[in-house]
Amino acid sequence: MARTLAAFGFAAFTASIVNAATIVPAAPVLENKGFVVMDYDSGQILASSNPDQRLAPASLTKMMTSFLVEQRLIKGTLKETDPVMMSESAWCRGTSAESCMYVPVNTTAPVIDMLRGVIIQSGNDASKALAEHIGGNEPAFAELMNAEAKRLGMNGTHFANATGLSDPNHYTTAHDMAVLARAIIHDSSKYYPIYSEKEFTFNNIKQGNRNALLYTDPTVDGLKTGHTEEAGYCLTASSKRGPMRLISVVMGTPTMQARADQTRALFNWGFANFETAQVRPKGQELGKPVVWFGKADTVSVGLANDMNVTLPRGQKDQLKLSLQLPASLDAPIKAGQEVGKVVVTLDGKPVAEQALVALQPVEEANFFVRAWHHIKKFFASLF
Repeated sequence: MARTLAAFGFAAFTASIVNAATIVPAAPVLENKGFVVMDYDSGQILASSNPDQRLAPASLTKMMTSFLVEQRLIKGTLKETDPVMMSESAWCRGTSAESCMYVPVNTTAPVIDMLRGVIIQSGNDASKALAEHIGGNEPAFAELMNAEAKRLGMNGTHFANATGLSDPNHYTTAHDMAVLARAIIHDSSKYYPIYSEKEFTFNNIKQGNRNALLYTDPTVDGLKTGHTEEAGYCLTASSKRGPMRLISVVMGTPTMQARADQTRALFNWGFANFETAQVRPKGQELGKPVVWFGKADTVSVGLANDMNVTLPRGQKDQLKLSLQLPASLDAPIKAGQEVGKVVVTLDGKPVAEQALVALQPVEEANFFVRAWHHIKKFFASLF
């Protein structure tokens, strides 16, 4: 079942695959603790196993760490060139037990380098240093992570640190990781290309991205791997083939190879069996209801965001659209004000709905016009 995912600017609607079990071959049976395949445009879940089970995320955690950094860069509260101190508490001593960017202790590196150290090298040291830079200390940064998770609707997630090191109070779900990936791709589009970079060199140490699919599948452009003994091998990835983008999350696979193979299998299954259709673009006039008491007699209504729906291949021509809209509206009306909804059906069953909004404002008319409209509306109601 799909979820409503409107927290970060996407169209607010609910949707589900109609009779998918009888139309689409079953998703692959995989050896893992949980997985999700999500369509990026619509937010629909195409297949899942234990999508809401709380699991250790390992370094998938760093997706939230990097997202918070990216959002501050976009908003201007951080600059790419800002120096970030590598404190002794964040410093990585170079043991084989953790991933490191290898910034020397008590030296600085620019935010943008630290960000690459988190995303590409999966550096625990870079993650902790950025957490301290933004939050003052890592526990305070974890609270920022939890607040952002709540805003995005990641209801099965709680972060205790910025790295993903095991902690009983540090967990997430496959579904929540897909929600976060969708937010990164959409809201951090300026920095999303970093997630596809295959290597990064810092302090004369070159390290490769651990996402094996970046080297074998040119349609894959992110996002993040993770591994601890508790979590197993995890991977959140995204692939774009033609106009369609899918997000895959696999958690708790037994090997590095398995997480890559399972992700590849899920992508191949999803792209082979589903397609995303644009029902209507944002801003297109879909109706023009009468307006009472306004400076204009009508108002154009449409969608604030593109309306997309994902469905089994070969069925998009069977979609039908209907408007649920009052016969008239009363001024004043603000641009973007919800005034009704669009419902999309397939074989008579609803598969998606989205709010209709006013595409422009209508100001309230003067006293004399409003009085005349009251009279006209009264007599119109008698017939």
